[in-house]
Amino acid sequence: MIVYEASKEEFLTHVDKDELVSHILDQFELKLGRTSESEIRSWDNSMLHMYRVLNDQSIPNDAGVAIEFKIPYTSKRVDFLLSGHDGDNDSVVIVELKQWSEVEKVEGKEAIVKTAINRGFREVTHPSYQAWSYAVLIEDYNENVQDQYIQLKPCSYLHNYRKQQDDPLTDDYYEYYLNLAPVYAKGDVEKLRNFIKKYIKHGDNKEILYQIEQGKIRPSKSLQDSLASMLKGNQEFVMIDEQKVFYETALELAERAVKTDTKQVMIVEGGPGTGKSVLAINLLVALTNQSLTCQYVTKILHLEVYIRLNLKVTSRKLELIICLKGQEVIQIPRRMN
Repeated sequence: MIVYEASKEEFLTHVDKDELVSHILDQFELKLGRTSESEIRSWDNSMLHMYRVLNDQSIPNDAGVAIEFKIPYTSKRVDFLLSGHDGDNDSVVIVELKQWSEVEKVEGKEAIVKTAINRGFREVTHPSYQAWSYAVLIEDYNENVQDQYIQLKPCSYLHNYRKQQDDPLTDDYYEYYLNLAPVYAKGDVEKLRNFIKKYIKHGDNKEILYQIEQGKIRPSKSLQDSLASMLKGNQEFVMIDEQKVFYETALELAERAVKTDTKQVMIVEGGPGTGKSVLAINLLVALTNQSLTCQYVTKILHLEVYIRLNLKVTSRKLELIICLKGQEVIQIPRRMN
């Protein structure tokens, strides 16, 4: 779901007339409910900076602009998207916007930094990781993005942040994610423009944004294959005795839910070590491979440790897909036609 949608030209006009935040707020309250004063202030601040970035004749006026795109089945929202064509491909540039002015490097934790939030210094994900992770979620679960080969190009823009020599934000420790999603800071307007212009050479009159918003939720074939490969040959996840019985019963209930369009509930009880996680992981893979929308809901830390110790997953993407689903609302499976 997109909160605010316009052409680049309309976006610039709304900022010029000091109407943009009112438009965003009206649509936000209509579609998502109330928000905080701090978020409203962040729109006021960040959108002025994006106005400066997009106020360039080389960026087509009919390129699509979207603000606050809510990723389906999650509580996550993408700050800013710009859509168009690069001459060969449909493209969407994802911009994660940050108000940060300070960053500290965190050793020993992948893609984690410290910054000032809510009157304290907190550990958060690196903005490049955040932008990349949102792109991955959309790519792996949006049918139109998959079928129409829409390329998503993530980046982050910390418009209040002044880079220094040997800056922790761009430290080599974060090189992997910086290559996937470059980070721009105060004074990098021209660099961010050039990144956008590389992928948005022609406008699309918001058509690509429409395709993304209307895209059905369907796990991609690459995700299905990756999940299946996790279990292949892994003896930790061979089901025995009652596990197999409950597994087949759960699959039967899922099929019945699809055919009858009615909710089905199955509760499996057992103490630690009785195999509930083995059952759940096998069901996650099996239902995903049937193109059903399926989520594993658990505590993020518990599942991340479980993945690392038992699944022996080395793929950052697989850990991201499963861990970002933690603590989200579970959905009833629906077949994606």
